[in-house]
Amino acid sequence: MRVLLSPSPAAAPHVLMSADAVGGVWQYSLDLAAGLVRRGLAVTVAVLGPAPSEARIAAAEAATGARIRATGLPLDWTAATPDAVLGAARALAGLARTLRADLVHLHSPAMALADFPVPVAAVCHSCVATWWDAVETGPLPADLAWRHDLTARGCRAADALLAPTRAHALATARVCGLPQPPVVVRNGRAPSGAQPRAAAPFVFTAGRLWDRAKNAAALDRLAARLPVPLRAAGSVDGPNGARVETRHLQRLGRLDDAGIAAELAGRPVFVSLARYEPFGLAVLEAAASGCALVLSDMPGFRELWDGVAAFVGADDDGAAAQAVRDLLDDPARRAAAGAAAADRAARYGVEAMTEGVLGVLRGLLDGAPARLGGAAA
Repeated sequence: MRVLLSPSPAAAPHVLMSADAVGGVWQYSLDLAAGLVRRGLAVTVAVLGPAPSEARIAAAEAATGARIRATGLPLDWTAATPDAVLGAARALAGLARTLRADLVHLHSPAMALADFPVPVAAVCHSCVATWWDAVETGPLPADLAWRHDLTARGCRAADALLAPTRAHALATARVCGLPQPPVVVRNGRAPSGAQPRAAAPFVFTAGRLWDRAKNAAALDRLAARLPVPLRAAGSVDGPNGARVETRHLQRLGRLDDAGIAAELAGRPVFVSLARYEPFGLAVLEAAASGCALVLSDMPGFRELWDGVAAFVGADDDGAAAQAVRDLLDDPARRAAAGAAAADRAARYGVEAMTEGVLGVLRGLLDGAPARLGGAAA
């Protein structure tokens, strides 16, 4: 049983956040850490999984005001055994004690399965069971079943759960058998600050191309149908050994924030044909840059972008090609779609995300139950 602690009046509350540097969780964590620091909290970010370079850590600390620590601990979705995940959770609990943290904010509910000395909020960014439902068929294989079991148990162990969309909150509650869905606090992203250029004559996508949920095969087929290049940022090799081959995409490799911003500054048509996307920070970044959007028709994308994006079936590369060509052939329509996307993206800023998370953390810090079932956008 956790003791709900309150910081002394003279001390800023100290939040220990876990993160990874593999995908969108990294940027989410940095943006949130910066937002919390601006509101007077002290933040330490414990990085699990592959460690960022020293230069990347130094840049993140300078940008956020948070302390960044590479732990060498395994991620729940790449760990070889349940004991490795539970060991990582215990190590995070030990770090919380060492740092005398007042709150813990975890990037994975499975990491809540330890004796933390302070209240724990966990974010349901994604999970293997909801991923499997969207990408595969049949029962979970044994290697994913134990990971799902840890996630479901962690959801019950955490003092508060958050999810980035209502669609993903409901999916998580369903697969984990939760009595109520996580609190919805939509992700946010700070503007890149890049100066917009004339509309670029190409199409753009970004994400972990090696992840089957990103549907690189459909993107590759789409690229073969287009009269302009489909430029794709992201790695084709995953930390779990997954790899994807493509023939028609113009692959850019993994780009840093400046590289992504440079691509988006030309306001290319942005495409995502993902089969599974609990939120989609790459879509938000593109929308905020004024890109017209062509997206797969999923509940989460509909929740966020209905009325401003063109929606197609995830595997209907023919319909996607037609939607892209319609935008490329009509500059006024493309500009209007990009402006509408930018207006919608303004709803999903870092400040709104920070306030939503802070509301949950304040409830935990005060020893009160977090608000459940609502939405902060």
